Amino acid sequence: MHKLSPRTLEYLNAIARYKTLRKAAARLNIDPSAVSRQISQLEATLRLPVWDRTNNRNPITPAGEELLQYYRKMTSSEQATLSRIDDLLNLRTGEVRIAVGEGILGDLISSSLQSFLELHKDIQLTVEMAGAQDAVQLLQEEHIDFALTYASVNHPKLFCHLETNHPLELIVPFGHELTRAKEPVTFEELTHYPMALIDKSTGMGRLVTLCEEIHHQKLVPRLRSNSVAALKNFVVSGLGITFMPLQTVHDEIASHKIEVVPMHNPIFEQAKVRVLSLEGRELTLAAQALLEHLSETMNFLHD
Repeated sequence: MHKLSPRTLEYLNAIARYKTLRKAAARLNIDPSAVSRQISQLEATLRLPVWDRTNNRNPITPAGEELLQYYRKMTSSEQATLSRIDDLLNLRTGEVRIAVGEGILGDLISSSLQSFLELHKDIQLTVEMAGAQDAVQLLQEEHIDFALTYASVNHPKLFCHLETNHPLELIVPFGHELTRAKEPVTFEELTHYPMALIDKSTGMGRLVTLCEEIHHQKLVPRLRSNSVAALKNFVVSGLGITFMPLQTVHDEIASHKIEVVPMHNPIFEQAKVRVLSLEGRELTLAAQALLEHLSETMNFLHD
């Protein structure tokens, strides 16, 4: 069998990510016919199809998945090796790609990224905003180096570098009647108040869904959104209540726009922020440097 062409595998990887050949070619800035020709030659060599041209949701065949696993391991090893060589030459260059939940993003942007970029002027950063579920997928497909997730589920293929406890809190408009409650609010009591909930693909949404199942109590929100900012504005405007970690609404609490109401809920109390990477994939030195810097400077990475 002929040797595998890294360029052809790069084309296949792009198809896997962008789902269609035309989108992959556009991202690679290559003529679609060139991509098609290379993939066809690969299939002729293997005598097996590597992608299904009629499937825009999951186009990669089992044979294609085998090739992609090989390609991603090859590229990650290459990046780690080149990063170490750069370090030996004192170039300090590199690229780091991370995914961050929107509720954590403000903490990341406020000071940590600024100070890191000032220390490492030749390192390029790519930051993707992603809920817990999407972040896990990005890690599995090796599109990012590591992810900062909130209340993500345990996954056998992921390695946890660091985790900190940040309970999911009940937040309400400043002066809301629930702030005068003498006892911690129960989950059942919340059905009496207008509410906004975040999308179920996020860690926060997953915890709420889990509580609904345990308490046999369905919350009916007036607003459902995948935007943390939309939920905060909903509460600040006095329209109703929602759930968020304390650190996400720190500024709004300080400016007396939002209050946190005590709530006894073991599921919410155990929520954690985790820094995750793919098990067995070595981080580049640039990624390691960023991870160490964030662990020292981010409020979300301290209990």
